[in-house]
Amino acid sequence: MSAAPSNGRGSRTSSKAVRRLLIGLVAILAIALVAIIAVPFVRALAGEAQEPPAEIDPTISVAPTPSPSPLTPAQQLLEDAADPATACAVTFFGEGVELAPMLQTEGMLYSGLPIPERAGAVFAGWYPTLETAQAQAQTDRVNGSRPAVCVNHESALYAAWTTPEQNLATAAKIPILMYHQFTTKPQGESGWLRGNFVYVEDFKAQMDYVAAQEFYLPTWDELDAFIDGRLFLPRHSLIITDDDADPTWLELAVPVVTERQLLTTSFVITSARQDPAPSPFVLQRSHTNDMHRAGDDGRGRMVNLSADEVAADLEESARILGSREVVAYPYGHHSPTAEQGATQAGYLLARTIEHGYVQVGTNKLQLPVIRMNYGDTVSKLKKDIG
Repeated sequence: MSAAPSNGRGSRTSSKAVRRLLIGLVAILAIALVAIIAVPFVRALAGEAQEPPAEIDPTISVAPTPSPSPLTPAQQLLEDAADPATACAVTFFGEGVELAPMLQTEGMLYSGLPIPERAGAVFAGWYPTLETAQAQAQTDRVNGSRPAVCVNHESALYAAWTTPEQNLATAAKIPILMYHQFTTKPQGESGWLRGNFVYVEDFKAQMDYVAAQEFYLPTWDELDAFIDGRLFLPRHSLIITDDDADPTWLELAVPVVTERQLLTTSFVITSARQDPAPSPFVLQRSHTNDMHRAGDDGRGRMVNLSADEVAADLEESARILGSREVVAYPYGHHSPTAEQGATQAGYLLARTIEHGYVQVGTNKLQLPVIRMNYGDTVSKLKKDIG
């Protein structure tokens, strides 16, 4: 018996199913391929990194970025200095000393060094090392008569102290030398002012003696503190001054003190001279602005004016000079009213022409002097100042 013949319908149905399955697989693969291609493109549009992150080696430790060390107060001063090339930051050390560093100019004289105070003690000056501060040799002592010496734009000063009893026991008597004019004539000048004109060769010999003997040269703020008993000054101390800033002082004497590096004070009549100081070793201080002339009674105007008028003149002089710590009375004339005017104008000290020495307790508005005249020799100077 023969098999029944097929009608072909089942075969056609199977073929169609296979084709649909293949088409579906192709579609799925196409979609997957599109997705694979599209993802990086989309990420690129979104700004994401194309490269995978580098692998971190767990065996390598990464140190944190160090923070910069903060500047010391001295370093900060130097950082802020207007002229870094010459700036010198001075730091102060010593028992009871709590002072901020101070900016000075390297190679120039120290300016405005502080005078610290401590209960039961008297300040005995600044020294460049702890050892010199303990020894207190006056030749090592640093003040405004000496230039700032720095290493890498920094310097240190150490405070020395003594007792009030030792300060009084020393009983220092400070001479203030007073010069006026100078001459190149060995025989001196003629006329009624002959005594004022010191022969310049005598002056050179006198200054040679001062330099060779290494006198301590106090500043005016030191003298002020010494009178109060707040500061110790050695017996071997000396202040050198000149009155009037006469042309002969500027031409003949200033080169002498500059060459020997001796701190001096020139008392200037500021209505007549407003030039800068002629030397780093010359302090210019007030000889009044316009009171170095006779008043109504023939004496100096300073004793003819009211306290307010005196104060106004001295304030103008201070404005010109940039300092008001000390004034020299014209002709030496002074009175309680003149002293009141000086105090009112903010002056601490005033110098007369009366003979004597400055001691602890001396009247600050009546400082005495050692007058230097024509014919005074080195022997006379030695007798006067030791």
